[in-house]
Amino acid sequence: MRNFILGVLVTLLVLLFGGLAYALLGFIHTNADATPPRWESRFAMSAMDASMDHHAPRVSNPLPPTDENIIDGMKIYTMNCAVCHGTLDTKPSPLEHSFYPPPPQLILRPLDDPEWHIFYAIRTGVRYTGMPAWNKALGEQDIWKVTAFLSRLDKLSPAVQEYWKKSFGVAPPAPGEEHEHGHGHEDRD
Repeated sequence: MRNFILGVLVTLLVLLFGGLAYALLGFIHTNADATPPRWESRFAMSAMDASMDHHAPRVSNPLPPTDENIIDGMKIYTMNCAVCHGTLDTKPSPLEHSFYPPPPQLILRPLDDPEWHIFYAIRTGVRYTGMPAWNKALGEQDIWKVTAFLSRLDKLSPAVQEYWKKSFGVAPPAPGEEHEHGHGHEDRD
């Protein structure tokens, strides 16, 4: 029995140091325009969600979800987020395939995370993804407005939908509508 346990421990150490050597000797691709393997995406998303669940405070949006606040959030998103996460004309981001992992295309595939999760990701950023911490560039109220907009993409009021259509020349995507270019929920499975 002692030899068996020793064999298991030696095998685990060889695997651990072999994997570490493989990475440190430069055999892992680090180019940002590559498609990550499915296992890596699942692992990374699970680790990110677990970290958010552990560290993000469960706070409620102090701003009411008025049409004015949602439209303000839409404007802030357009100026700061659309270049990576997709534009309001329902086209994917021109940088979609320039990041590793690719940023979720939030207009094409709305988030299903709670507001506290979205707020925390915007405020603190997400390490190793290119998502910056916006708490030094945007005030807390502006971050909450973007959060309110993103968390209500599939249930916008008629007035907000009309503003979107008038400002961007297209209607917002209908709830549940599939798009051929989106990244989001399928990367989070």
